[in-house]
Amino acid sequence: MKSEIKNEMEITFDAVASNESLARVTVAAFATQVDPTLEELADVKTAVSEAVTNAIIHGYGNVEGLGKRGMEVPAANKSRGKVRMLCRLENGVLSVTVEDRGKGIRDVARAMEPLFTTRPDLDRSGMGFAFMEAFMDDLQVESEPGVGTIVRMQKKLVSGPWIMT
Repeated sequence: MKSEIKNEMEITFDAVASNESLARVTVAAFATQVDPTLEELADVKTAVSEAVTNAIIHGYGNVEGLGKRGMEVPAANKSRGKVRMLCRLENGVLSVTVEDRGKGIRDVARAMEPLFTTRPDLDRSGMGFAFMEAFMDDLQVESEPGVGTIVRMQKKLVSGPWIMT
């Protein structure tokens, strides 16, 4: 039975905009082993995209390929950094952890408020955490200024048989 699959994978990548799509595709490919619906995959990909983009932009200040084109980024604000993504599947539940060692978040509760953004200069909508909460079944955020941020998300991917008898 596919819901009994137990598996784990980890990937670490540079905190650059082009790797956001790598993270989305990787988590989707990993999740397919439990045969999720297209809607479930789209939800997971959106949540992962938001978490990884937050790490790149807010954790490390990397904006190349994101936001306004042609915007100069002061050298002091560039930090290559790494983003770590850990995915686990167990009993039909996908757990995704996205972690950075960037600047961290001073006020997590405030950062999670819809429409709050620290980067309006990049046309950021402030909806990243709201999307993560809406598309996943569980969201937890831990952060410490100067240490980094860990975003933990879960989604149940196996909802039972297609045809009910």
